[in-house]
Amino acid sequence: MFSRCLPRTVLTQITRRQSYHSEALDKWINNPPSITLTDSFHYEPLSDLYITLPTRDGTRKPYAEPKVGQPVPYGSQLAFFHARKPEHLLRADGTDEDISPPAPFLRRMWAGGKMTWNNDNPMLVGSKVHGRSTVGDVKLKGAEKGKPMVFVTQKIEYEIDGTRKGPSLVEERAHVYFEVKNEEEKKKPGPKSVQVPSSVDFSFTYLPSVVTLFRFSALMFNAHHIHLDKEYSQKKEGYEERLVHGPLTALMLLETAAFNKPDIRIKTFEYRATNPLVAGRQTSINGVWTDRDRAQLWCVDEKGVVGMTGSITTE
Repeated sequence: MFSRCLPRTVLTQITRRQSYHSEALDKWINNPPSITLTDSFHYEPLSDLYITLPTRDGTRKPYAEPKVGQPVPYGSQLAFFHARKPEHLLRADGTDEDISPPAPFLRRMWAGGKMTWNNDNPMLVGSKVHGRSTVGDVKLKGAEKGKPMVFVTQKIEYEIDGTRKGPSLVEERAHVYFEVKNEEEKKKPGPKSVQVPSSVDFSFTYLPSVVTLFRFSALMFNAHHIHLDKEYSQKKEGYEERLVHGPLTALMLLETAAFNKPDIRIKTFEYRATNPLVAGRQTSINGVWTDRDRAQLWCVDEKGVVGMTGSITTE
């Protein structure tokens, strides 16, 4: 009786939502995973990160090696605290599934995030740190249109081993998971228009090459094919080239702020991925101070594509 009262389009939307809201997804949403990863900010991996970043590799200013006891640079944790899984436990696209919804939502995109530092209790070079990850929020969207997506917010609290001072950093990461289809993807639509400030107070230009992407993937222990395999990116994902890592772009926003103001004390950083950026295109990180303790940041490539926007507050 109830179904006869509803338009055909509404019934179709309900049916699609129900089909994607599977028992496995319901179970995952009601009992999401949590993991604790431990890493140490040793000299060797930090040096590898420094030599990968054009803000620190010695080409723009003299190279300064990491030294034990120094605060870890803002955002460096993005290259650490990775899942250590044998290859046979990775998904077909090379990603891990520690904090991931079940099938069919097997395709991942980094969408944005937020970081809040306790600068009175910083993570230090040489320190051992525990990063506890939990799922903060899950939303299923787009099922009524036949394009289901699962939005997952992951919360990570980084705490120095052996201390009781609370987290040195609290980070949120937003990922979007898409349904995997067997057919080859069509070419993605053109970039979305994104409004950014008209003035610029500081800027940093660099080239995210395929070598850059390989090195950053190695640092993250990230085998996601979309950053390494051009044929996969084109045929399976519908992009024209390998994609620049969202974490790399976010880190470069922070690096640019610190490069132009070395004594900066960042309290919070929020960012959002707005368009995919591809390897081989020169990219500019721009910033403008909107107040004494607040700046807007954005990343734009040589074709005018705005790949990420963000903001920082300072102390």
